[in-house]
Amino acid sequence: MAEARLKAQIMDGQAMSRALTRIAHEIIERNEGAEGIALVGIVRRGAAIAPLLADEIEKIEGSRPPVGTLDVSFYRDDVRRKIAPVEFGTDIPFGVDDRDIVLVDDVLYTGRTIRAALDALIDLGRPKTVQLAVMIDRGHRELPIRADYVGKNVPSSREEDVRVSVTPYDKEDSVEIWTLPTAEGGER
Repeated sequence: MAEARLKAQIMDGQAMSRALTRIAHEIIERNEGAEGIALVGIVRRGAAIAPLLADEIEKIEGSRPPVGTLDVSFYRDDVRRKIAPVEFGTDIPFGVDDRDIVLVDDVLYTGRTIRAALDALIDLGRPKTVQLAVMIDRGHRELPIRADYVGKNVPSSREEDVRVSVTPYDKEDSVEIWTLPTAEGGER
């Protein structure tokens, strides 16, 4: 069976850091400061990116927005297709009511994960606004969802996989494009 092949590294740790700094400035500008905002990282890599983004906002504003994590495992529309979804748990140590919530994720693709995140978030309360920050927007939307803040737009084909690596889950911070194998063992 053929394996996925690395096609290109499109961002290294330094480029990701610059993107986070830019996104932090954009969030502060749009919200006229950091007062009243909270970051909610979508498990897994969005949950690792959210505290990094909070660090950048703190460097600029002098105060750190609260950070939480959101597990959307049981809100996904494909949960019935999976035998046993892995549950990581939601940890939001603040109220979401009347707050400007910035959802944070690694890759925006079809929009289905974000739809699940919106459902999960609304079950917790009624935010004033919900905004979306992603490291990568790769297109191919299946739902009418768009990101408010994007680290990098990466045009890709459906036969490719865009992978965001971020510590502590990975050895280094990077974004790579991988070519996926076909079921027959060749490249698709």
